[in-house]
Amino acid sequence: MIYVWATLLVACNLAGLVLVLFQMPGNWLMVCLTVGLAWWQWEEGMFSVWTLAVIVLLALVGEVVEFVSSSVGVRKAGGSRWGGAGSLVGAIVGAIAGTIFIPIPIVGSLAGTCLGAFGGAWAMEALVGRKPRQSARAALGAGVGRLVGTGLKFLLGVLIWLIVAVAAFWP
Repeated sequence: MIYVWATLLVACNLAGLVLVLFQMPGNWLMVCLTVGLAWWQWEEGMFSVWTLAVIVLLALVGEVVEFVSSSVGVRKAGGSRWGGAGSLVGAIVGAIAGTIFIPIPIVGSLAGTCLGAFGGAWAMEALVGRKPRQSARAALGAGVGRLVGTGLKFLLGVLIWLIVAVAAFWP
């Protein structure tokens, strides 16, 4: 019966991995499902405490990377802290708006979050008195940074998925 649970966990975790591309907390869903099954079936010894700690750490790193990526992109492109703050707010608003107004799975969410980071950084850079060219450059850094951050978070999610899949079937 444990292999049935392991198979279901790996399948559900795959769905969680896809949710990362929709700007949703898919990595945390994988962690919660895995920890829940480990707790429920603890006597079976599917997962060690170390395995669980590693996937929690990877999910945490993924969140930090995704959260600060647009801000780092602004700073690398010569923008201000205000532009970085604008990119963070813009990315959140953009992810929601993109999902609603661009009804293409994954594309709408990714485009929305990148365009939102771009718009937020551009607006804040313009408000602090930067020249249009400087504002646009910082905003481009925010959009690219957010895309890179989402990609890195997804790769960390793939790593979480692989660790869980191997640990679930390997005694």
